[in-house]
Amino acid sequence: MSSEYPVVEFAFPGPLRDKLVAAILDGSKTSTTSTLVEYSVEDEPLPAVGTRQTVIDSDDKPVAVIETTAVEVVRLADVDLRHAVDEGEGYTTVAEWRTAHDRYWHSEPMRAYLGDDAFTVDDDTAVVLERFRLVETL
Repeated sequence: MSSEYPVVEFAFPGPLRDKLVAAILDGSKTSTTSTLVEYSVEDEPLPAVGTRQTVIDSDDKPVAVIETTAVEVVRLADVDLRHAVDEGEGYTTVAEWRTAHDRYWHSEPMRAYLGDDAFTVDDDTAVVLERFRLVETL
């Protein structure tokens, strides 16, 4: 079943991806956030409600199918606590969520991926908030 859906990757391969995939599989992760600019790097359309994707782990192994249930583009400063908590990483405040995401978006791997050594985010950065549900564990 997984081969009929496009692949979705959460973070870069390694410990963070492993943590996120585990949270998807145990049902605690039902939302994710990307900067809008990330979609232009791969010339990808924004996710659409009803779209199904195959989640892969750090070894590029298909592990789950998810279905997008909501998509919203907002200013980074407008991400709310519900979204932060639903990312399944144990955040209890938006400030904790923001600190972790700022660190990720300002990381060397992300800047290399974007092709911009000076990439940075601020309150006005457009982010894509995606909600999804676990359809199948593979």
